[in-house]
Amino acid sequence: MGSAQASRTHDQTAALARLEALGEALFFDENLSKNRTQSCASCHDPEHGFSDPRAGAASLGDDGRSLGDRNAPTASYAAFTPAFHRNDAGTWVGGQFWDGRAASLEDQAAGPPLNPIEMGMADAASIVARLKENPAYISAFDAIFGEGVLDDPIQGYQAMTKAIAAFERTDLFAPFDSKYDRALRGDYTMTRMEELGQLLFFSQQFTNCNQCHQLRRSAVAPDETFSNYEYHNIGVPVNDALRAQNGVKAGFVDQGLSANSQVDDPKQDGKYKVPTLRNVAVTGPYMHNGVFTDLRTVVLFYNKYNSKAQARQINPETGAPWRMPEVPATLSVKELTHGPALEDVRVDALVAFMKTLTDARYEHLLTQD
Repeated sequence: MGSAQASRTHDQTAALARLEALGEALFFDENLSKNRTQSCASCHDPEHGFSDPRAGAASLGDDGRSLGDRNAPTASYAAFTPAFHRNDAGTWVGGQFWDGRAASLEDQAAGPPLNPIEMGMADAASIVARLKENPAYISAFDAIFGEGVLDDPIQGYQAMTKAIAAFERTDLFAPFDSKYDRALRGDYTMTRMEELGQLLFFSQQFTNCNQCHQLRRSAVAPDETFSNYEYHNIGVPVNDALRAQNGVKAGFVDQGLSANSQVDDPKQDGKYKVPTLRNVAVTGPYMHNGVFTDLRTVVLFYNKYNSKAQARQINPETGAPWRMPEVPATLSVKELTHGPALEDVRVDALVAFMKTLTDARYEHLLTQD
């Protein structure tokens, strides 16, 4: 490598580091919310798998009372999500949020600050005004994006989202150092239950897990994110407890992917993006509306489609039969009914395997069975 090229590489690395550092500061800055009480990290806490550790199925807004209707997904490994698009088969894939309405991490970062039930700021200009309260921000934005970038609210706001997205692309969010990753490298030996769960998970015969939760062709790919980023309706019921809290009017139906303004197709009603299973064991509650508390319940929910046993038609968290889907017309029947019913040992093995997908820094959060 020539000296000029080496110098350019060094300069590019240094520039990226400055951008990431700015993004980190912004990610934790509560001053970017209306009442100065909430930051990106409030709902995507780096100490809890970049999810919201506060009680409840949906995140509390900056005003201290507003609740949304969906669960905050983990931001870990989000950088691997492809941009929102239709693939060659015409299937919608990728994008951020449960309905893919943000094409990229930058677009996602632009949403919560202006959402009235999240961070609650009025407009881009009000946020840039907050940025300009901090002399260190002014210096950093000028150095990275050009002098006076914060004098234009739109350019300043876009610069802010670029910095936050750069931070979200760092290894902090995606270390690939779980027991699963360490086992692939020969640094960890799985227990018998974990190994059985892995075998079942990647099986084409015994479960339907990897139809949606495997991205790479190989079952031992070192960068597997455990999502194909497609959209499916798996029959999740309404979270009545959440609706009772957030004031959503009776009869409202969350249309999922169809709520995305880029999608005009009733066949997409009730479909949500397949989430990553990285850190799934420490980022509950589960499903797009947080309706299930326990990871084992989620496995049993899927299993109900393949089991004729009366006991398998009961939700263990309520003691009552599984409730009807919020949107029953577009169920992914083929995917949901693939594979035989699972007995308890296989359910437990799948849970054990999914726990191995927990980043090393979060292993202390795992519950012991």
